Amino acid sequence: MIIPTVPETFDIIVVGAGHAGCEAAMAAAHMGMQTLLLTINADRIGHLSCNPAIGGLAKGHMVKEIDALGGMMGKWADQAGIQFRILNTRKGPAVRSSRAQIDRAEYVKVVQQDIFTCPNLFVRQETAASLTVEDGRVTGVVTTLGETIPCRAALLTTGTFLQGLIHVGLNNFSGGRYGDPASSGLSPRLRELGFELGRLKTGTVPRLLKSSVDYSVMEEQAGDNPPRPFSFDSPGIRLQQLPCFVTYTTERTHEIIRTGFDRSPMFTGVIKGTGARYCPSIEDKIARFPEKDRHQIFVEPEGLTSHEVYPNGIPTSLPLDIQKALVASIPGLEKAQIIRPGYAIEYDYVPPTQLRPTLESKLVRGLYMAGQINGTSGYEEAAGQGLWAAINAVLALRGEPELILTRSQAYIAVLVDDLVTKGTLEPYRMFTSRAEHRLLLREDNADERLTAIGRDLGLVDDSRWQRFTRKQTAVNEIMAGMEALRVRPDAATRNLVEAMGGTIPQKAVSLKELLRQPELTIDMLTPLWPELENFDGEALEEAEIKTKYEGYLRRQQELVDRFEKMEQTTLPEDMNYTGIPGLSREVVEKLTRVQPRTLGQAGRISGITPAALSCLEIQLKKIGRL
Repeated sequence: MIIPTVPETFDIIVVGAGHAGCEAAMAAAHMGMQTLLLTINADRIGHLSCNPAIGGLAKGHMVKEIDALGGMMGKWADQAGIQFRILNTRKGPAVRSSRAQIDRAEYVKVVQQDIFTCPNLFVRQETAASLTVEDGRVTGVVTTLGETIPCRAALLTTGTFLQGLIHVGLNNFSGGRYGDPASSGLSPRLRELGFELGRLKTGTVPRLLKSSVDYSVMEEQAGDNPPRPFSFDSPGIRLQQLPCFVTYTTERTHEIIRTGFDRSPMFTGVIKGTGARYCPSIEDKIARFPEKDRHQIFVEPEGLTSHEVYPNGIPTSLPLDIQKALVASIPGLEKAQIIRPGYAIEYDYVPPTQLRPTLESKLVRGLYMAGQINGTSGYEEAAGQGLWAAINAVLALRGEPELILTRSQAYIAVLVDDLVTKGTLEPYRMFTSRAEHRLLLREDNADERLTAIGRDLGLVDDSRWQRFTRKQTAVNEIMAGMEALRVRPDAATRNLVEAMGGTIPQKAVSLKELLRQPELTIDMLTPLWPELENFDGEALEEAEIKTKYEGYLRRQQELVDRFEKMEQTTLPEDMNYTGIPGLSREVVEKLTRVQPRTLGQAGRISGITPAALSCLEIQLKKIGRL
C-alpha cells in the first residue's frame, strides 16, 4: 500500500465538513486537486444536524442534479436510506420530488468511508481561526493552534458555526450546534477583509426516546414499495425500510405554547437573527396562524438501531419546561421522554451578493463560500453549492473557463443565480416555483441535462457514462419506435383501447399520438408493441413524459431561446454605471453592488426596470459590446 505524502501546500482547503464541505472536498479531490478538509470535530463529518431526511420538494431535484454531475449526496442517501417516497405523485412530473428518511449513524459511516479513503483528500481536526491574504488572494488558513496551512484556494462551508449562539428559552450559550463549539475567529477576519456580515437563525426539534412513544394512536405512513433510489447509478436500496407516523398538535398544545411566549427568545427580542420563513418554529406557527386548531407532526425514525425519534413539525426554542408540557399534550407523545431539547441557533452569514456566480468572493481571489454561510437553509442547497464552488475553484486553478450553468439547465443554477443576483435577508430555501422553466428541470431528466457536463469535468467515470448512454439510446429508440408504429382503428385495436380506458381513434394514428391521451400510460401499450417489455423502466418513464408534454416542452424551450441573447450579452467587469445616462442612483447602486455578468442577470436584480435595461443596451452599443 502506498501511503500518500501530505503536501506542504494544498491546492484547496475546505473549511467545514457538513454537506457543502463533504461534497466540495470529494469533488476537488476527484478532479485531481490536493485537498484538505478542515473540521472542528472529525467524528461529525457528514452529520445530519437537523432532521434525518434528504430530498423533498425541489430539494430532491437538486440531489438528482448533484448525482448527475458526479457528486455524492444521492449515493450516500441510497446507502443509508430507511424510507423512500416520491412526493406529489398526483401532480405533473415537473413537481414530483424524491425524499428519503435516513439512518443518521449509517449516513455518517458511509460518508466517512468515502472521505477517508478518497485519493488526494486529507482530513484534519482543527478550527480555522483566520485567513492569510497576499496581494488580494487567499494564501492559507490559520488554525486556533497557531499553525498556518498554505493553500492556493480556500472554500468556507461553515454552516451555523460562525459565532454560533444556541438558545433554549432565555438561556443561551456559544455553540455551532448542540454539543459542538462555535467558530469565533473567522467572522472578525472576514470583516477585516471588507466583507459585510449578517445574522440568521434556524432551529430544530426536541429528540424523543423511541420506546416512550405510543404509535398505536398515530397514523402509519409507509414508504414506496419498491423504494426508488436517488442515484442514477444506484445498485439498489440495501437497508430495511421503516414507516413514519403522523400525529397532530391539539388546542391544549397551543395553550401551553402561548404560556411560554413571555420566555421565548424569539418573541422577547433575545434572538436578533432572521428566521426561516418556510420552516417556522411551532411557537411562530401558533402566533401567526391562530385560526388553525392543529398542526401536523411526522414522527420520523432516526435509524434502524437508534433509540431516538424526530418529531418533525415542532421546532422550538421555548424553555425546557414548556417543551416537556407541549410534547406531553400531543396524542401518542403523552409519556414521551425528551433526550435532547429543541433549540434555536443564531449564526453569522455573508450576504451572497458579495460573491461572483462561481461562488468566489469579489473581495478576495481564490476564496469561495458555499452553504449556510451564503444564507441558505437545507442540506441539499448546501451540497449543491459545495459541488458548484469546488468545480469552479478547480477550473480557476487550472486556468480553464468557469462553469456557470443557466437557469434553464439546473435548479442548482437557479439557486446560485438567485443568491448572487438578489441576495437574501432570510434563510433561502429552494422551491419548484423559483424556476421559470421547471418543466425542463424534472428529476427524471437530470442525467440528460448534466451527466455530459460531469463527464467533461472528470467527475463521471466510465461505468456511469456507459449506463447513461445506454439509457439515452433506449429513450431515443422508444421515441422513434412509437413515431413509426401506426395503429389502425380495427376491431382488435378498438377492443384493446377500450379496455385500457382510452378514446378509440377514428383514423390510423402513431403509437406516440395514442399515448398523448391522459388516460393511457406507456406500459398499457405493450399489447400494441410487445418490444416495449425489453426497455428499462427509467427509459420508458422519460419517453412517456417527453411524449405527453411535448408541446409544453417545446414552448418552454422557445422561451429559453428567446432570452438566450440577453444571457449571452456580457457586461464588462469594470463597467462604471455612474456615468450611464438615464440610470437612477438606486439602479447604479444595485448594479455596482451585484456587478452582473450578463444583461440577463442585470434584469433579475430587484428594482432594475426595463427602462434601465434599455439604457444598458444603449451603452453596450456605444462601447461596441452589442
